[in-house]
Amino acid sequence: MSQRFDAVVVGAGQAGPSLAERLGKSGRKVAVIERKLVGGTCVNTGCIPTKAMVASAYVAQMGRRAGSYGVLANTDVRVDMERVWERTQGISGNSRSSVEKWLAGMQNVSLLRGHAAFESPRSLRVGDDLIEADEIFLNVGGRAIVPDFPGIDTIPYLTNTGILALRELPKHLVIVGGSYIGLEFGQMFRRFGSEVTIVERSDRLLPREDPEVSEAVVDILKREGIAFQLAAECIEVQGKAGDVRVVAKCAHPRLEVRGTHLLLAVGRRPNTDELGLDKAGVATDERGYITVDDQCRTNVKGIWALGDCNGKGAFTHTSYNDYEIAAANLLDGEPRRISDRITAYALFIDPPLARVGLTEQEARKQGHKVEIGVRPMTRVGRAIERGETLGFMKMIVDADSQQLLGATILGVNGDEAIHSLLDVMYAKAPYRTVTHAVHIHPTVAELLPTALQSLSPAK
Repeated sequence: MSQRFDAVVVGAGQAGPSLAERLGKSGRKVAVIERKLVGGTCVNTGCIPTKAMVASAYVAQMGRRAGSYGVLANTDVRVDMERVWERTQGISGNSRSSVEKWLAGMQNVSLLRGHAAFESPRSLRVGDDLIEADEIFLNVGGRAIVPDFPGIDTIPYLTNTGILALRELPKHLVIVGGSYIGLEFGQMFRRFGSEVTIVERSDRLLPREDPEVSEAVVDILKREGIAFQLAAECIEVQGKAGDVRVVAKCAHPRLEVRGTHLLLAVGRRPNTDELGLDKAGVATDERGYITVDDQCRTNVKGIWALGDCNGKGAFTHTSYNDYEIAAANLLDGEPRRISDRITAYALFIDPPLARVGLTEQEARKQGHKVEIGVRPMTRVGRAIERGETLGFMKMIVDADSQQLLGATILGVNGDEAIHSLLDVMYAKAPYRTVTHAVHIHPTVAELLPTALQSLSPAK
């Protein structure tokens, strides 16, 4: 059967439903095609379920620390993984149901189930149906990379998806990959009660951050008993269910880590390999990401790519912004661009690491005359009152233009407080806009002006 639409959105992740609603309200007849679960990674296997589990882990940790706050409680904190799983799935499921109801109520929008693949630049095959449209928007997301380690096909392993299905506590979780996913799950399961070892091929964690930031994160996690094995090259895996081994043959000395469960957290890849992009003539880069211009348009007129599959961002907020950019240009006559976006993200360990703009390393490489303002969280009243004083805040300013170039807040509430700096950066206002503002006491954000008032040339 052949069906004709004005526009087709492939994938009901973060960008897809919002774009479909706008297109439908414009009078277009719209199809949203989803092969699995609406809501995409964020709702089903990413932000929402993982942060629900982070919340459970935080409560467990605070239970262990209750005595230091003068709260008399049973210090034998135990975690019921079945109930953690039920809570997590409930939160994720409610969010998915909300998206489904939203889609069902959209004007001029139909939800089609199945896998879509191009047959031409204007047609997609979904099962036995041929779907035709003049405007096609690809929002197909990504998935975990499974590296071709020797032995990987012979032992059970988890990815960010599989680990969410665990209903029992691993005795010893070995994580290969020391970036954001690995660190969040590492701290989470350590707080649940697992022994945790993180194996990373680089010689330091989080290489995109300034060195002192990486060192502080390692210190925070080591305090909780997480073990790290860095510079672990030439990895192979061995063993069986309940007894897995990660061997780094090129490490000096040779490294072997033994555990009960293995989590692979070595990166993600786009879901573009089964789209039939060659039949549409859509170009990709060497990693499979769909190449797009500054307004999310592919090299084929009438086809756009949004979200994780275009390689321009790997976050829910960048995916949503891709929708805003596409809609602004197509429907509103507003020339919004990807290149106007300021880097912003967070690592949701506890305390969280929040980042906007450039690091000090990046600013120096770009030739800026850099000034730095730093404040440890031990000098933040809100952090002291809460008994959560690990971390620091760091501001980076261009000495000549007085523009705020970037900031890092590693500390309690930093993931919220940093947005006041991000807004100033978008406004292209001088950093003194922050120093002259009167912030509310007692908060973490009230120390941002103080940090900027103590700028000194970077050494």
